[in-house]
Parts: sequence; structure tokens; C-alpha cells
Amino acid sequence: MEETAPPFSLANFRFRPRLFDALQGYTRGKFFTDLGAGLTVGVVALSLCVGLGIASGVTPAAGLYSGIIGGFIVSALGGSRVQIGGPAGAFVGLVALIVAQYGLGNLLLCTMLAGVILFLMGALRLGSLIKFIPHPVTVGFTCGIAVTIFVTQIRAVLGLQIEREPPEFLPRIMTLGAALPTLHWPTLALGGLSLGIVIFWPKRWSRVPGSIVAVLLGTLLVAVFHWPTETIGSRFGGIPQGIPVFQFPNLKLELIGALIRPAFTIAMLGAIESLLSAVVSDGLIDDRHDSNQELMAQGAANFIAPIFGGIPVTGVLARTAVNIRSGATSPVAGIVHALFLLVVLLVAAPWAKNIPLAALAAVLIVVALRMGEWEEFSLLHRKPRGDAAVFLTTFGLTVFFDLTVAVEVGMILAAVSFIKRVADTTKIHAMTGEQAAAGGQGHEPVANVPRGVIIYRVFGALLFGSAEKLGNISRRAGVQDDVIILHLAAVTAMDATALNRVETLHEKLRRHGKHLVLSGPHTQPYFMMEKSGFFDALGRENVCADLAAAVGRARELLAKKPHA
Repeated sequence: MEETAPPFSLANFRFRPRLFDALQGYTRGKFFTDLGAGLTVGVVALSLCVGLGIASGVTPAAGLYSGIIGGFIVSALGGSRVQIGGPAGAFVGLVALIVAQYGLGNLLLCTMLAGVILFLMGALRLGSLIKFIPHPVTVGFTCGIAVTIFVTQIRAVLGLQIEREPPEFLPRIMTLGAALPTLHWPTLALGGLSLGIVIFWPKRWSRVPGSIVAVLLGTLLVAVFHWPTETIGSRFGGIPQGIPVFQFPNLKLELIGALIRPAFTIAMLGAIESLLSAVVSDGLIDDRHDSNQELMAQGAANFIAPIFGGIPVTGVLARTAVNIRSGATSPVAGIVHALFLLVVLLVAAPWAKNIPLAALAAVLIVVALRMGEWEEFSLLHRKPRGDAAVFLTTFGLTVFFDLTVAVEVGMILAAVSFIKRVADTTKIHAMTGEQAAAGGQGHEPVANVPRGVIIYRVFGALLFGSAEKLGNISRRAGVQDDVIILHLAAVTAMDATALNRVETLHEKLRRHGKHLVLSGPHTQPYFMMEKSGFFDALGRENVCADLAAAVGRARELLAKKPHA
């Protein structure tokens, strides 16, 4: 659940992190509970931050910096009691593509732009609008991201010798296939062992996650037994020890236009991921988050993290779930998790050079397998064809092109599908005297409808997708019937396009000396026509409360008609 917010104005702007409320009545017992939860989730986050940094095409240090700075800000300023922020698998393909196209410096600038967008979304009270992202779109790009993460880890888990791995899917697959003869068996053995540990680690030992055991065991094999495999040290030279250096990215105004699209995609993806995670966590702890405050915290995190060399961050469900299972009671646990990562960076960074990339790749492969909602493919035959098309298109574009294109096209297709469904549910039934008197099929009978009067009963929403059905009435108008009654009691909504069709119908009838009568308009359609001035143009005497009154008005109009 989430809080609903009033429309934005300076008077109702609110910035109140959940931490402020949590610290009221905070006890020593709660602190030690949060301390244990924060340390536990910090251990889990360590390998994921490092692995996601590598998978994103940047350095392991960048992933760790994001976990420290982003995780701290999200917990300190966010709108959820237990949300954990940091780098996420959802960003992997997008970040790698931005780095390949624009370079690391512009990735940092792009992330800062995304931070500004996220903060403005929260400040403008737009958090609740994220729920209008269609399910086929979110599931489609989630599955596509999972495939992307899986493919990016094949090289590391097999130990393939590749000079440069293309960021695009098909060229990457071809490059991996061509490099299969260079498969390194010791690396494959270590990767397989790590996969087995992560997948089959007993649940009763879950307080020590299998991912950490796999990484620690792999590091031990490298450090003690000199296992021949690629490590963080051999690939990246290790992780720099010390506090991240403040360095504002070089601002190039001419690139702002090119970076807006990927920045908007980062912002939308970060908003969706964080708010979905917050909603799920609400259900687990019976709480309610503030979506707008959460978005402002995500914006601040994504603006500040790149200044210290970090990559995009968001609320992450897996780490949030670990936080909840470990007993977290407040954002203090998330702050402890970030401080733990900072201590590791300051104290244990030199040891990180022995972490094998195959072990990290195994952890990310399992993350990819678990994040994808694969059952959606088996359920496609049960879904409406429009939803299935949106899902498959979003999935395919995410895998074969990039997430920016996938989200844009997916949203357009979902909108078109929605418009078609609304249009299909809008029905218009024509009735003359005998048909109106008989009623039936959900229509109440109307007696004594005069000859020359036709009733059109409209059901559903009259929006631009269905307005053409009114156009069909207009094409028939002025030929035979002297009075047309539009019965609008069952019309739930009307837009400007539909109103224009009604105005056109009235004008055509007027030119032919014929009449339009409205029956039963109410709520939104009534106020829209009133505000537009259409009632005055039509004549308020031609706007009737119900169908019986409309038929009575039609008789009056026919009585005034000159006889031939």
C-alpha cells in the first residue's frame, strides 16, 4: 500500500524522511535488532555490488561506491521503513550500453539527470502514477533484463578469452560462440561449484547466504591454493582502498539532449523498481510507504552517487527482503548496511583482488534466473492477444536492442491496446418506436416513441478511440429522422474528440432543420458539455434528465414542424 497525495503546490510540498518517524520512541533493543539486520544485508550486498559493477561494464569499485552512498541516502531520506537501495540488475544492460555509446563520464552525467527527474517526480507528487505502467511492460523488460544479465556472465563463468565483448545481444552471442574453443576448465569448475552452492544452499542456513559462501570459498581457493582463474585483481587491479573521491562530472551542455532519453529510462526504471519493492515490503511488514518521499530519496541518491564515481541505484527487492527477514525495524538497518560496506572498503579492499570473477558471475546468473518471471511465457496462450503482443515486444526489444527503446515502444503498444479495448467496450444501439417499446437486452422499454424519432443508447466511455462510432450516427443524420435522441445515462466519461463529434452531429441536424436531444447526461460528461458551452448552443430545453422526458421533448419539436 502507499499513501495517496493531494495535487502539488508549494503549500503542500513535503519532505519528511521515514527515518524521522522511526526515531521517535526508538529503543536500544530496536537498535541492536537493526544492527544485526544491517550487517546481514551488508554481507549479501557486498558481492552483489561488486558483481553488478563489473556486469555493468564499469569497475567493481563503482558498484561498491553506489551501494555505500546510494544505500545510505535511500535509507536516510526514503519513504519506506525497510527499503535497501543500491545498484540493481535491472540497470545492467542499460548502463553497459550507455558506457559503450557515450563513455563513463557521460554515464555519470546521465545518472545525475535521472536523479533530477526522480526528485521532481516525487516533489510533484507523481509517485502514484507509476502504478499505471502496464503489467506486460514491466514483466517484459524484467525478463529481458534477466536474459541480458545471464548472457553478460557467460564469458566469466566459462573463462573465455575475448579481447572485446560487444554490448549488443546478437554480436555478443556470436562472439561468445566463436570463443568457445578457449574455454578454461578450471574456471568452469569453479563457476559450476559456485552455482551449485548458491542454488542448493540449505534454507536452514540462510542467515549465511549461499552467495557469500560461494564468493568466500572461491576467494580462498585463489588466495591459498592459487587456483588458476581470472580475478578482480587480474582484470581491474583490485579495488582502491579509501573513501571515494569527490569529482563532479564534466558538464557538456551539447550532450544533454542526447542523454535525456537514457536518463529518463533510468529514472522510470528506478522508480518502478523502487516502488514495486516498497509495495512488496509493505505487505511483508504490514506498513505503508510514502511513494513521493521514496522518489525524492532515489533522486538524491542518483544525483550524489555519480559525484563519487557511482552508477545508478534504486530500491532492490532481494536485499530488502533479506533486511526484513533479518528483523529490521527502521531505516537504521539500511544505514548500517551502507556503513558496513564503507568499512569493508576502508579495511578489506586489498583482499578483494583475490575474488574470482567466475564466483561473482555465478551469483549474478542465479540473480538473473530468479528475477525473471518465466511462467509468463507458458501463460501467453491464456492472455489477451494485445497483452501478449506487448509482453513479447517489450521482451524482444529489451534483449535485442536496448531498454530505452523497449520501454518507449512497450508503453505505446500498451496505450494502443488500451484504447482499442475501451473502444470495443463502447456500444451504441439504435432504437425506433417498436424496438424502444419492446426494450430487452438490458434496455428499459420506452412507450409511444413517435415516428421520425430515433433513440441511440450509448454504453461505456466516449473517448477518442470510440468517437468514430458517433461519426457513424452523424453520417446517417439528416436523411430520414427528424429528431435524434442520444441517451447518455450509461456514459461514464467523455473527451474532447467525442464532444466534437456530438457538436458536429448537432450542427449537421440543425442545417437540415432537424434536432438533437440529449437524455440523462451526468457527472463528467455533463460538466464537460456545460463548461464547453455546448448546452447553450444546443438549447438547454433539449437536455433532458431521462429518456421519458427526452421523448416528450421530441414530440414537442415534431409538433412545431411545419406540415407539408
